[in-house]
Amino acid sequence: MKNFFKHLHLINKHKWYVFKLCVKAGIPFRGLVHDLSKYSPTEFFESIKYYNGSHSPIVEAKKDYGYSKAWLHHKGRNKHHFDYWIDMGAPDKTPVMPYKYTVEMICDTLAAGMVYQGKNWYPSYQLEYYEKRKDKSYINDKIKEVLEETYKQVATNGIDKTINKKNLKKIYNKYVK
Repeated sequence: MKNFFKHLHLINKHKWYVFKLCVKAGIPFRGLVHDLSKYSPTEFFESIKYYNGSHSPIVEAKKDYGYSKAWLHHKGRNKHHFDYWIDMGAPDKTPVMPYKYTVEMICDTLAAGMVYQGKNWYPSYQLEYYEKRKDKSYINDKIKEVLEETYKQVATNGIDKTINKKNLKKIYNKYVK
């Protein structure tokens, strides 16, 4: 029961951070509806079972089973995850994500770092985390460029100067248009 409330608090805190960042980015509706599937039984109960507070419970479920039902459910319903857009059978296996979902993904990843790192979060955290990820090769090359430039700007200029509609649109258009 303790994990129930801790996980619920974690989800709510994460959603709040994402919402605030999405408002700054000019996509408040995406922030409002962000990750609603985390409250579904498929995602919520697996996450309670594997809750640890320091990183995603999905990692722990994958250690036990080799997959996570919560993750499969989540990525199939949330367009802000690049995994949603992967189609190994399509000619373009990794299409360009639309602007609003790319920005929501940026807000999501920044918020996840802030929530899990707490007081230990620092502006270059997301850039360092991103550079270590092995699965980033599945992201469309244009979207990779958007993410890398955005995370570099956050590391150099901070959240307030980077996460705004004008700047994010400029970065997205630089690489996608």
